Amino acid sequence: MGKFITFGEIMLRLAPLGYERFVQAKEFSAIYGGGEANVAVSLANYGKEAYFVTKLPKHEIGQSAVNELRKFGVNTSYIARGGNRLGIYFCEKGASQRPSKVIYDRANTSISEANSEDFDWKKIFDGAEWFHFTGITPALSDKCAEIAMEAVKAAKEAGVTVSVDLNYRKKLWTTEKAGKVMDELVKYCDVVIANEEDAEKVFGIKADETDIEGGKLSDEGYKKVAQELLDRFKLKCVAITLRESYSASDNGWSAMLYDGTNFYKSRKYNIHIVDRVGGGDSFGAGLIYGLTSGLNMQSSLDFAVAASCLKHTVEGDANMVSVEEVITLMKGDGSGRVQR
Repeated sequence: MGKFITFGEIMLRLAPLGYERFVQAKEFSAIYGGGEANVAVSLANYGKEAYFVTKLPKHEIGQSAVNELRKFGVNTSYIARGGNRLGIYFCEKGASQRPSKVIYDRANTSISEANSEDFDWKKIFDGAEWFHFTGITPALSDKCAEIAMEAVKAAKEAGVTVSVDLNYRKKLWTTEKAGKVMDELVKYCDVVIANEEDAEKVFGIKADETDIEGGKLSDEGYKKVAQELLDRFKLKCVAITLRESYSASDNGWSAMLYDGTNFYKSRKYNIHIVDRVGGGDSFGAGLIYGLTSGLNMQSSLDFAVAASCLKHTVEGDANMVSVEEVITLMKGDGSGRVQR
């Protein structure tokens, strides 16, 4: 089994207790998470040899992030140390008709100020099977965009499969800049993961007969999106997650996968949400696990959607479920009955 490499930013998440609003909070819970770090934790949890690559400050808060990753079995040996800041984000959990809210405090972080010399990609990809990053990482700074480009080029030279979750974040960059940067990066990718908005925001590829705000998602519209992405970038497959947001507390969750020949559609789960942060990351990790563990396309998709469904019931950024629990849900047991 080869190494599974992820590259990005891990941050300190500060959240009011329960469903309190920011202005009510007298204390905040503290955990660590971030898109690619969440994927690494899931993959390690599934038994893969997962590595997370980033740059963190040498002080105790940076070390706490390293310790958190190690606790879940993620290899941290390629993490560079230096700089002054670990990024922070504040997360207010929504409920019913009140949406969740995120406030970022991530300027001038260690990873955003990293340099090419911090990462020896030839060494990192030696013996690697898969490389995963998200559109959040190149959005952090021009330096991060340059390093991401160096990483995908090195991955392809090493024969490593590359996946990207487009993960557009409007608070980090404009659609114009995202389109320009991601257009070059995705040329080196094999697998693209997107949600119901990403392809439109990043590449201007819009699904027909779809109203995201109104909760209307068209399968045919997203088949067209997947086809355009695959044709444009010569990809091996495209996965699109489909979230029907009935409220902040209840969502419909499904996904589709296209491999250039066949479209695959998952079942839809109606989820009562405990914590939706990391839902897309858990899907990405589940898909990577399925595609590298002997599952066929349909089963890989079904595993990814079931894993992500379960993540919505877990507090924190990362998915704390086993392969066996995911398979149980895949097989139709979503009763939630006590297991004794």
